[in-house]
Amino acid sequence: MADTAVAEGGNGMPVPGVLDGLLGYRLRRAQVAVFADFAQTMAGYELTPGQFGTLALIAANPGLSQTALGTALGIDRSSVVPLIDKLERRRLVERAPHARDRRSHALRLTDEGAALFETARAAVARHEAHIFASLAPAERETLARLLDRVSGV
Repeated sequence: MADTAVAEGGNGMPVPGVLDGLLGYRLRRAQVAVFADFAQTMAGYELTPGQFGTLALIAANPGLSQTALGTALGIDRSSVVPLIDKLERRRLVERAPHARDRRSHALRLTDEGAALFETARAAVARHEAHIFASLAPAERETLARLLDRVSGV
């Protein structure tokens, strides 16, 4: 019969073992914490991180194509379509014929989408301040640079 005792690190949590030395594991744990706080902050807006990112990119780039949006988000076109469909159903985003490519759609925020984005942007700023409060400004800048380097940005 196998020993079912669990090693604990003094706080009731299992000892991470080899995971403790894996940066990917630490990144994932940080992502879980950031997304959980984001979800709590954004619950009243009914926006996921991906939806907020989509609104942010369209706000900064009116007329953006779905292909360019997918590239910027790091997702394929087949994932962009249902994302835009959902935002369009909520009347936050509209598709219009693209000025230079008739096969593409130009994406724009509706007035309602722009208003929601501006309000949500303030909430996201509060979320960022809260979740990264333990980091000094220089540490935040260092973390951002390191994450950009890892992601190839």
